[in-house]
Amino acid sequence: MVSRERRICFATCAPGLEPLLHAEMDGLRLAKVERQVGGCYFEADEAEIWRANMGLRTAVRVLVRLSRFEATDGDALYAGVMAEDWSRFLAPEGTLRVDAKVKFSKLDHTQFVEQRVKDAIVDQFLKAHGVRPSVDKLEPDLRVGIHLYKDRVTLQVDSSGHSLHRRGWRRAQGIAPLAETLGAALVLSSNWNRRAPVLDPFVGSGTVLVEAALIATGRAPGLTRPRFGFEAWQGHDASAFDAYRAELAADVRPLGKLRLVGCDLDPARLDDVRTNLAAAGLDPESKGVDLTEGNALDMELKPGWNAFLATNPPYGQRLGDVAELVPLFQHLGRKWREEATGYELSILSGDPKLADALALPELTRTPILNGAIECERLGGVVAERAATR
Repeated sequence: MVSRERRICFATCAPGLEPLLHAEMDGLRLAKVERQVGGCYFEADEAEIWRANMGLRTAVRVLVRLSRFEATDGDALYAGVMAEDWSRFLAPEGTLRVDAKVKFSKLDHTQFVEQRVKDAIVDQFLKAHGVRPSVDKLEPDLRVGIHLYKDRVTLQVDSSGHSLHRRGWRRAQGIAPLAETLGAALVLSSNWNRRAPVLDPFVGSGTVLVEAALIATGRAPGLTRPRFGFEAWQGHDASAFDAYRAELAADVRPLGKLRLVGCDLDPARLDDVRTNLAAAGLDPESKGVDLTEGNALDMELKPGWNAFLATNPPYGQRLGDVAELVPLFQHLGRKWREEATGYELSILSGDPKLADALALPELTRTPILNGAIECERLGGVVAERAATR
């Protein structure tokens, strides 16, 4: 039976995506959404936790709060964890993983905190059943999170399991692929009407095209994912969850007349795109899918097409790379000014010099963290006779 107990949850995201995540949560009708740095709080019962995991495109994890308490030493931490009934989540012979984040606290050693939390959980099972769970760092039945800040503990369980960017459709990795969550963010942060052609001149393994197609067809990002963390919890109602997945699958619309256009210098990347489109439930042989080998500067941009151009161009990570890329960005900016008037642009830029080189001052610039790289999302409509430099 699906539990109606309501808990405070926290959906995490890459810094800079909080407004998008908040809007997504409103769209999914999640309750009491509150934006914070690095994610959004919300209140949910079990079915709504399913909804968040299945439907959020920019979230990384959905964490469920169990309790909050003070802990200035290991004994207090142990007691606070022991006070929870872990049999609600974990079988005596199950597996777990504990991850801690510690800041400005007397307990300042992450490994010690993780060990004490693990000890409390396994000791509870030993006393009750004579059997203890084991640790599994890769595929645990339960992921436990501890956030310790100024001696205040927030005890959480991770309902997602692996990061939600792992949709399940990426069968071909390509080279340094853009995370699915960021690909979705490039689309969701635009004013794309979900009908105009989608163009990616640096298509890579196809992240942007796949995520745009999933959004246009109303396909929940979790539909292609093989497993969520909550599916291993004790008491999980698998039949009810399967029925919910079936409802979401029934809501998927056909691709219709939507055109997906990609270009890459490496023909192997185009094969990657086809593989990933098929894994996402989309037909890579559809007449609406146009993948061509070639230079981004030669990509056809039809006047008056008012297409949606979204891409993650190269931005260099080694000394000298940025200087070498500036001419490419200057040529791209000139091409887009001359040929893409009226196009909606959404571009991930990893260096301000490259963004400046585009000479598209009408585009807004929003900071986004791509892993450890400080980036900007450049977005807006290419203006007629945009200023040149």
